[in-house]
Amino acid sequence: MFSPVHRFRDIERKPEYLHPEKCIPPPRLGSLGTMWFIRDGCGIACAVITWLLVVYADFVVLFVMLIPSRNYIYSTINGVIFNSLAFLALASHFRAMLTDPGAVPKGNATKEFIESLQLKPGQVVYKCPKCCSIKPDRAHHCSVCKRCIRKMDHHCPWVNNCVGENNQKYFVLFTMYIALISLHALIMVGFHFLYCFEEDWTECSSFAPPTTVILLILLCFEALLFLIFTSVMFGTQVHSICTDETGIEQLKKEERRWAKKTKWMNMKAVFGHPFSIAWLSPFATPDQGKADPYQYVV
Repeated sequence: MFSPVHRFRDIERKPEYLHPEKCIPPPRLGSLGTMWFIRDGCGIACAVITWLLVVYADFVVLFVMLIPSRNYIYSTINGVIFNSLAFLALASHFRAMLTDPGAVPKGNATKEFIESLQLKPGQVVYKCPKCCSIKPDRAHHCSVCKRCIRKMDHHCPWVNNCVGENNQKYFVLFTMYIALISLHALIMVGFHFLYCFEEDWTECSSFAPPTTVILLILLCFEALLFLIFTSVMFGTQVHSICTDETGIEQLKKEERRWAKKTKWMNMKAVFGHPFSIAWLSPFATPDQGKADPYQYVV
């Protein structure tokens, strides 16, 4: 007996109904064909805008607030902190954008692959008619990536990629570091305004007072907007990881068919085993277990 959720999925109860002869095996990738990048105009534009906004914030922080300051210790400490967080944010964005989120091999619904599953009577497999793939459990098709993605949470245009099984850590780190540099920028803008009100405006910045005010207001607006946005996204992602339920699964209210684990185990599954400082590094790749061939059948 199947739940109503199964009506939304392409269920084939018998292997011969999958029409494997209509699926062309995916081409073998060479050494130059392993890079993951989504050629989507909107996503590329959003990714470029993201980098430009971080560069703008860094420009205002350095050349409007810190470098003109007479307090060299204050400028050095805040400059190192802000630029370190900005570097980690852009590195996390880079990894989230260029990491395969967990794409199912396209066109793997071939006769050879179906036979390798050794299906038994009564077992059910899921086939995606759009990319001609045998879908693992908890995989969903992305219309932008044009692939089925394992544990797909959502497609994010700001990283020009899906957030899935393999790159969720980098997306979480990206939202966290953007929120931190936004908060840091807001605090520095507040202190700089106080300093300029107490001192002569012509001495608190190397720019003209009107230009200084405009640059600071734009940075304040940008930082406040992205602090709210990324903080909400960060909290949503952490909650999704702890409950082991993706955004799509929550939206569709899909029936839970996977084993329930503790929140700590779910966190380690995304960020790696065991807990270490590497959880905060976008350069550390979390342990990824090998795909179980029987996850395709139920």
